[in-house]
Amino acid sequence: MTKLTPPQAPATWTHTPEQVTTLINELIAKDRALWDKVGSLRPEECTFESLAISRADAEMETETEPLIFYQNVSTSKELRDASNAAEVLLREYGIEMSMRVDVYQAKVNAEKNIKASGRKLNPEEERLVEKLVLDGKRAGLDLPEEERKELEKLKKELSQTCVEFSKNFNEENGRVSFTLEELKGVPEDVISGYPKREEDKKTLYDVTFKTPDIFPLFKFAENPETRRKAYEGYDDRLAVNAPLLDRILDLRRRIAKLLRYPTWADYVTEVKMVKDAANVHTFLDDLQKKLHPVGLKDRETLLKLKEKEHAEKGYSFDGAFYLWDYRYYDQKFIQSSLDLDEKLVKEYLPVSVIVPQIIQIYQHLLSIKFVEIKGDAWHSEVQQYSVWKKDAKTPEDFLGYCYLDLFPRTAKYSHAAVWGLIPGYLKPDETRHYPTVAMVANLAKPTPDRPALMTHDDAVTFFHEFGHAVHGLLSRTQFSKFHGTSVARDFVEAPSQMLENWGWEPKVLKKISSHYETQQPLPDDLIEKLIKSRYVNAGLFYLRQLFFATYDIKVHTDKDSTDYTQLWNELREDVSLVKGPKKPLPGQGSFAHITGGYDAGYYGYMYSLVFAADMYATVFKKDPLDPALGDKYRKSILVPGGSREELDSLKEFLGRPPNAEAFMKELFGDSKASSANL
Repeated sequence: MTKLTPPQAPATWTHTPEQVTTLINELIAKDRALWDKVGSLRPEECTFESLAISRADAEMETETEPLIFYQNVSTSKELRDASNAAEVLLREYGIEMSMRVDVYQAKVNAEKNIKASGRKLNPEEERLVEKLVLDGKRAGLDLPEEERKELEKLKKELSQTCVEFSKNFNEENGRVSFTLEELKGVPEDVISGYPKREEDKKTLYDVTFKTPDIFPLFKFAENPETRRKAYEGYDDRLAVNAPLLDRILDLRRRIAKLLRYPTWADYVTEVKMVKDAANVHTFLDDLQKKLHPVGLKDRETLLKLKEKEHAEKGYSFDGAFYLWDYRYYDQKFIQSSLDLDEKLVKEYLPVSVIVPQIIQIYQHLLSIKFVEIKGDAWHSEVQQYSVWKKDAKTPEDFLGYCYLDLFPRTAKYSHAAVWGLIPGYLKPDETRHYPTVAMVANLAKPTPDRPALMTHDDAVTFFHEFGHAVHGLLSRTQFSKFHGTSVARDFVEAPSQMLENWGWEPKVLKKISSHYETQQPLPDDLIEKLIKSRYVNAGLFYLRQLFFATYDIKVHTDKDSTDYTQLWNELREDVSLVKGPKKPLPGQGSFAHITGGYDAGYYGYMYSLVFAADMYATVFKKDPLDPALGDKYRKSILVPGGSREELDSLKEFLGRPPNAEAFMKELFGDSKASSANL
């Protein structure tokens, strides 16, 4: 590829807290003036062009998203606080704008005038008009003025409470401490990364609740008391959020009632593929019936393993299988039945090799090119890329910018996620505005003994999250409203879930692996064991996911409040078949999805798995590294984003309507099994 200059400069990341505050206020004032202009139009002046002023939304998002992103990644508390405050202002402004009856009426008038004039819109323009009017109805703009004012007040309170919930989540900095003896079984390279301190003549190792620190205890700590203490601390780490969630659920019930929806879940699902809450219940109930006997069998298998080990090591055995037993005995079973040593697998997966190799796979499959660039980001560890078509010859072959922020640090977002920081869209002059995406992860850092190594789970997660990144980079829509991952929430995970399969393909595993000492790839026997482990104890794994989905839909369909901590613990034991602590702990305080856009939507992870399995089995299984198939995927799934019905994109890609056969075959080995409500 010849060296080309991107037609659009990258975002700047040098804001001070004061600048964030000033800018957000200036942007809100500018945007409000624009919508005041739309709201003042006479009925006959309302046209598609006045609606298309919604491009202002794209411009607003382009300027504001980086400002409110700082709260997830900045090392400066002052900047994080300013970013949080900016998000509160922006959310409140968004609520205010969503309640503008004059603007809504302008949209309704424009729709009428377009139809009356006989003007032909293209499909994406038609979809924009339809969605903008529906948005107004869903915002309650058909309601009497008094009810609208009450609705606006409730929405603002809901927004503020959700921001506080998220802030507590990001800034959680708890830890639990153990002696070296209590950490028996945990890999040495993990222990060497824990800070040490002396207390009461004992050396204690401090373990944070960040994934790379705490999860090895769940999987490897031999002492059940160590695992119990670690898990209870983890489950209780965000107790401060429990009363906030109580308030959030109460506000959502009141808002749904004002909007004339039976429940909040019915309101949320109206614009999703599933369409209503009843269909969610049907889907989850059907899946639970299929998974329950499989989960019981898995639990019995692991319980026997626990009984045997407790007898050998002298631990008391009460016949129960606890939350803190699951990950430990799951990996024990895999190790004993398949002779699969996860710690050995990890030695073949150094971060310095895997990250560029996964990027290379995406480049090959989708005919694109990542070019690392230098420049200031929000932290010195962040990698920056300009992204181009594979054989780019002109600036028009530019696709966008990508940031990778891969390692943990204090007050940083603690899981793995992708932010579509800046959308792609067509500007009024018909030139393109290019997207910017950021992938944030928390991979293990190097230790004194070894380089940074990934678990296989980390590698699969990287395939998944990077799938979201390329969705944002390769989408080409006319309007930002439909760009990239702006699809129905119960479809948004499907493309990335499909791409997880690459982390289980033998030739891909060979390609991305390189032992940190010998540089040899994963041997064939280890790859075979790894692949066999994929659906071992799948019943318990998916029942755990089903518990989250069931809790989420229940709290959003129940008409009355309850003790949500009690419900969390009882429902977890009932659905996921594992016992929790004696004293119920407020684990729901760490259920970030429920306030982060997946409210009444967690079912979507499994719902979209059905589509993911179908796409992979039908198209990619025959050759997952074939660029011709990657091109088909890019054109049918990635490029359209949300600019058309997701079902239409699936039909084009599959050559038929989707079905659940591949998903059920993966889980149960039954190609004739089907799942309800697709």
